[in-house]
Amino acid sequence: MMNISSDRIRKTRRAKDLSGTEVAEKLNISAQYYYNIERGIRNLSAELAAGLAKIFGVSADYLLGLSDDPNSSSNVVASQSDKPYSLTPKEENDIAIKLQKMMEELESEESLAFLGEPMDEEDKELLRMSLENSLRLSKEMAKRKFTPKKYRK
Repeated sequence: MMNISSDRIRKTRRAKDLSGTEVAEKLNISAQYYYNIERGIRNLSAELAAGLAKIFGVSADYLLGLSDDPNSSSNVVASQSDKPYSLTPKEENDIAIKLQKMMEELESEESLAFLGEPMDEEDKELLRMSLENSLRLSKEMAKRKFTPKKYRK
C-alpha cells in the first residue's frame, strides 16, 4: 500500500538521520500513527504535512509527491481571488484556537471513550482531524451564505 508520499517521507526522514519516534514526538502524535503514515496506511493531513516539511527542511509539495524539487512549491494552489470563499490566515488561526480549546475540554473530562473503550492517541487524532474539518467546512459555508452579492464573483 506504499505510495509516492509515504516512500518519500521515509527516505527523507532517514536522510535526516531521524527515527520515526523522534519525528512523532516533534509532531505530537504517537509513533504508531507516524509509522502508519510512512507505511501508507494512514493519510497525511495538511497540518502534519506542514509539520513534516518544517522538521525535514523541505517543501510539503515534495513530501506529497507534487514536486520533485525539495525546496520549491508547485503552483497548484490558487490565489485568494480565485477562491473567494477560502479561509484567510486570521480565520485559520481562529479555527486552530477553537480546536485547541475543544480538545482541551474533551481531555479535561475523566477520559475520552468510544463505545465504552478509552480512546487511544490515534483515535484522538482522528477526532481532532474530524473536528477541524467540520470547523473549516462550517466557516466556508457561512462565508458562501452571508457574503453580500456585490463581493461574490
